[in-house]
Amino acid sequence: MSDRRRIWALRILALAIAIGVWSRVSLEEREETTEKLVEAGVSYNLPRGYVVLNQVQNVLVRLRGNRKAIRGLNPYMVDVQIELAPTGPETVTVQLGADNLLMPEDLELVAIEPNAIQVELDREITQRVDVKPRLKGKPALGTKLGEPEALPDQVLVSGPEKRLSKLVSLPTQAVSLEGHSETFEEEASVVSPDPLIQVVQPSKVTVKVPILTPEVKPDIPRKAKKKKR
Repeated sequence: MSDRRRIWALRILALAIAIGVWSRVSLEEREETTEKLVEAGVSYNLPRGYVVLNQVQNVLVRLRGNRKAIRGLNPYMVDVQIELAPTGPETVTVQLGADNLLMPEDLELVAIEPNAIQVELDREITQRVDVKPRLKGKPALGTKLGEPEALPDQVLVSGPEKRLSKLVSLPTQAVSLEGHSETFEEEASVVSPDPLIQVVQPSKVTVKVPILTPEVKPDIPRKAKKKKR
């Protein structure tokens, strides 16, 4: 056998060995199962006009599958979906299982932790609330701050009925007084401290801040007192 043929024979043998090793490893990965714990997001599907007050954002999901599938798994591939059909404000206990889970088909559910959650539901309503300008800092020296006002002085908001019933007003983002010596206006966003209460419209108002200059009274000469004789 010539050297050239010997070299090609060795190359073919090496290729065959490499293919055999790869096939064996690949087969082992497909047959060997393992588990992985991932943090999965929770989605709530419910009719319009209702809102979940105490949303559980994430749960732990333990999945089983072959080593290759588990290695390629990430949390974005797993989602827990909860279907709700409320008839009014209520608190329900939802059992979590395979029916709630969206995941790759080649994986198997082992467990969800916790396997049950309590969901508090309320009606979602809209109403108008007052806007209160929020200020920070001090105006220029020698001036006086008047009563600020928001234009418009009310905004439309939406949110859970229970929480909106207790809401009196919403603040604006802080408007700085620093360096101002005259009345001024500034656009400011209306801020909701509750993530479940959304400002519908308008999202911004004009804050008018009166800066007053105290009137300087003219000096009135005093009459000289007459000396008693």
